[in-house]
Amino acid sequence: MAAEPDSVTGRRSPPTERVIQVLDHLVARPDSRFGLSELARDLGISKPTCLGILTALVGGGYLTRDPDARYGLGPALIAAGRAAQRGFAVGSIVRPHLDALAREFGSVCTASAVVGDQVMILEVAPPPGAAAGRAAARVGQVYPFAPPVGLMYVLWSHDDEFARWLRRDPAFPVVLDHDLLRRVVDDCRESGYLVERLTPTGRRLFSLMAGVADRTLPAELRELVGEMVSSLGERVYLGRETAADSDYPVSLIAAPTYDADGGQSMVLTLDVGGSISGAEIERRGLALVGVADAVTAELGGRAPNRAADRH
Repeated sequence: MAAEPDSVTGRRSPPTERVIQVLDHLVARPDSRFGLSELARDLGISKPTCLGILTALVGGGYLTRDPDARYGLGPALIAAGRAAQRGFAVGSIVRPHLDALAREFGSVCTASAVVGDQVMILEVAPPPGAAAGRAAARVGQVYPFAPPVGLMYVLWSHDDEFARWLRRDPAFPVVLDHDLLRRVVDDCRESGYLVERLTPTGRRLFSLMAGVADRTLPAELRELVGEMVSSLGERVYLGRETAADSDYPVSLIAAPTYDADGGQSMVLTLDVGGSISGAEIERRGLALVGVADAVTAELGGRAPNRAADRH
């Protein structure tokens, strides 16, 4: 029997090809701006079809439209390019480290980073034998990068970057306890890792925020706001709060990687999702820091100079 025309060997989509035509044309001429008629003529596309494509791409941030109705490349392509660039590095360097960590602790491990104006999951490594769908995070998922979401992505950054994040319009109302935040920053920088408390509300919040890259939040999430801890920083265990022989409910442990300038690059996480002892928290935290340091070194990064950062 002959293969169906929509088999995986190659069903063509002319409308999609026209979108790619438009993007390829502008990417090849990044310093130029084009009017509708000019683009339609150059690409052999009717003006109504071309206008529909341009309008959709402008709406998604992939193109910009000047007041004089000329089109050029948009900021969403920057985010996409950065994600792709990081993705190649993650796949070849980070994934083996995450796989080893997932095997050692039987936990889902992830790598993520700030891409443009949002947090993006770049890699997910489940433990061997994990059931399909066990991992809460998926590669490509995005989250808002605004308080109270994203603390771990600036916690080890230069102080000015941390301050800029705090000044961003919050994703939803949050109380800023600056004294507590300072203690959290100092504690996590000293230990090299963050320990997030496990609460039913916190887990629900994480799952609901997945895919919410803008400020249009689901109604269920708005209801959850009233239930969650309102002060930024209260979801983090400080080192002096944990004793080696006592158990604590832990959501996850996180540690940073750094770029060549000593700036925070990616965040690696080790999922816990249960109660473990203070001694086990430290064991897993130090193991995660060791992996993050190895990734930093392989990517040509370096830890920041905190003394210089303060001056």
